[in-house]
Amino acid sequence: MSSKKIIEAPKLPKTLANITQPAYHLQPEDEFSLGIICDCTIDSQTAGKVSFDKIVFQNVTFTETSLTDLELTDIVFERCDLSNVIFHDAIIHRTAFYDCKMIGVDLTGATFRNVQFHRCIADYATFRFSNAKQALFQECSLCSADFYNAAFQKVYFSRSNMDRAQMTGVKLEGIDLSDCEFDALGAGLADLQGCVISREQASVFAKQFGLAIKE
Repeated sequence: MSSKKIIEAPKLPKTLANITQPAYHLQPEDEFSLGIICDCTIDSQTAGKVSFDKIVFQNVTFTETSLTDLELTDIVFERCDLSNVIFHDAIIHRTAFYDCKMIGVDLTGATFRNVQFHRCIADYATFRFSNAKQALFQECSLCSADFYNAAFQKVYFSRSNMDRAQMTGVKLEGIDLSDCEFDALGAGLADLQGCVISREQASVFAKQFGLAIKE
């Protein structure tokens, strides 16, 4: 799709060496760079201002982990499980998530710049008060995801299930939801002004706002 052209991909070297997962409790301001972390579990980690730069995570499961003020730059997550992980106020730049399980992940207050989500299951994920510029959600499940009061600029949703997603306080002007799926969407009339929807979705909103459509 054309939106891909304006979203920068992670900038990674052609080859990266395997690096050992953090085998100890992360400390504030720990830094990791240039490597692949794969086939492991990162468990019970709590720290602030940890940074990862030019890292590929493959088949990594994060459990009971809270990394506030996390910094991710030029990162790829492939087939990872980040369910219920807390990344409050994260700064995420040129990062791609592929085929990841992200149910209930908490990204409240996060900043997204050039971030892509492809075929991710992010039901009940929290993006409240996040700031997203040049971000793409493609073929994702975002059922009951919470985007309350998020700020969008050049954010794209493509062929995603957004049923019951919460969009209250989000300015959806220019956002194209026409090829997404939902039976209900948490948004007010003011939020929806200028949003691009399909004819079928118009009937969903008519029902939601108590309007009667005459055939």
